Amino acid sequence: MGTQHDAWPALPLDSWIDTRDTVHLWTQIVGKTRMALGPAINHWWGVPLYVDARGLTTSLMVAGNRGLEIRFDFVEHELHIVVTDGSTRRMKLEPRTVADFYAEYTRHLADLGFDIALVGTPVELPDATPFAEDTSHASYDADAVTRFWRSLVSAHGVFSKFRGEFRGKSSPVHFFWGAFDLAVTRFSGRSAPEHPGGVPNCPDWVMHEAYSDEVSSAGYWPGGAEEGVFYAYAYPHPAGYDTHPAVQAPARWDTELGEYVLPYHLVRQAADPEAMVLSFLAQTHRAAAETADWR
Repeated sequence: MGTQHDAWPALPLDSWIDTRDTVHLWTQIVGKTRMALGPAINHWWGVPLYVDARGLTTSLMVAGNRGLEIRFDFVEHELHIVVTDGSTRRMKLEPRTVADFYAEYTRHLADLGFDIALVGTPVELPDATPFAEDTSHASYDADAVTRFWRSLVSAHGVFSKFRGEFRGKSSPVHFFWGAFDLAVTRFSGRSAPEHPGGVPNCPDWVMHEAYSDEVSSAGYWPGGAEEGVFYAYAYPHPAGYDTHPAVQAPARWDTELGEYVLPYHLVRQAADPEAMVLSFLAQTHRAAAETADWR
């Protein structure tokens, strides 16, 4: 991991927000490829991306009698399309519009012989401009993206450790391209009331499947504070969860987000960032489990 500074780099949001929003849309394009090719798995576990040793990957997808993997390499700043028949394609990750990225990406898939019906519009965002028409998002700060990826690697390690401490049903550590966040979720084993939906440009039935069961969920999102936040929430929201004494400062309840938050900049400045995040995860899960009477 190198030094603590390397593992938990500074990420002032105002210095890379345009890049964040552009890359968010690029990950949606690639993520929709996984959604089109992968089998349906409960809670949409078949659609996220995963942190790897170079950036983010779809993992292996099956397409007919071939396998396909697509990786964002945030070290060399390339998109790699890798096929099990030995064929490959590469795209430069550089300042370019979403429309340009989408055009080259879909051309590569067609050239490789993949006829994949992609949903051509963003989800979970207020602006649903089709990818093929989006010329407003065109930023790419390579250094900022690499720093963000390093923060994902560190967060992934902590989340994986937290996941391993729970004997019940727990999700893998996913990167959800809809909201552009890394997340891990624990399940009580009970069904949940139907989620009300209302997420921008996302059908309500998507949320119904995502939240069909009672959960205690946590994640890391590059938003919500000056350098992003770690967050935690429970669904359905149990009475007393947002004021539970187990959750200690510097974590706090964010009324606007409806979640507990721990600012990323406090984590990276801590003497032991991993311990701070693990404590946050444990405290917020305890709050959910005790107020919802998990057994």
